[in-house]
Amino acid sequence: MPMHDWSQVQAGIYHNFHYRWIAAIMDRLNSGLLPKGMIAMAEQIIGGPEPDVVTLQQNDVVFPSTGGGTAVLTEAPPQPKTQFVIPADVERYAARAKRVVVRHSVGKVVAVLELITPGNKHTRRAMGSFVERKVNLLDDGINLLVIDPFPPSTRDPQGIHKAIWDEITDEPFALPEDRKLTLAAYQAAPIKTAYIEPFAVGQPIPDMPLFLHNNFYINVPLEQTYMDTWAVLPEMLRDLVK
Repeated sequence: MPMHDWSQVQAGIYHNFHYRWIAAIMDRLNSGLLPKGMIAMAEQIIGGPEPDVVTLQQNDVVFPSTGGGTAVLTEAPPQPKTQFVIPADVERYAARAKRVVVRHSVGKVVAVLELITPGNKHTRRAMGSFVERKVNLLDDGINLLVIDPFPPSTRDPQGIHKAIWDEITDEPFALPEDRKLTLAAYQAAPIKTAYIEPFAVGQPIPDMPLFLHNNFYINVPLEQTYMDTWAVLPEMLRDLVK
């Protein structure tokens, strides 16, 4: 199913779809995509400088060649993607945001999936806060997958990835003229790496890697979960979306 143009509908209509899509992704991750010992949760707070975080990091998941369910846990680099590499040299604590959080069964955050909303780009302050939180997560060794179904704004003229990446490195990046929506998978360790997939309204949504530990990742079925979410959207709302 091609991506719809969510920039042309009222924010409330998109937010209704947004929360259902987040839930669909979370359910798929918990239905065999994640290796044994990890779960996905939808929540607003992920960690911080609480003293019990160190204790929760003691239990580790063993990463075999296959995951704990039906999906294959992959170690080879995702291909093809636009790739940038920089050294990871800063450690900071993560802040708060709406997202899907992948945890060890004992609570350590290892990856975050974020689905952009119009409010993330609504003001310069909102945009700055969003970017800062993403950089903080990467600095704290937490992997990211960012889904942006909206075209660039005046606050991110080359898309959400460049807004984030400019805070980390001066590596140049520009979105293709015919693909202005952005999927960005970030590997936090052993070195920060960004895998970027520009796409467009009217195109299918590529599946993207979600890194769990160093080079190990799973592929998140974005297209299928999008289709599942669209299928249960009331017809009255579907008629409003192009």
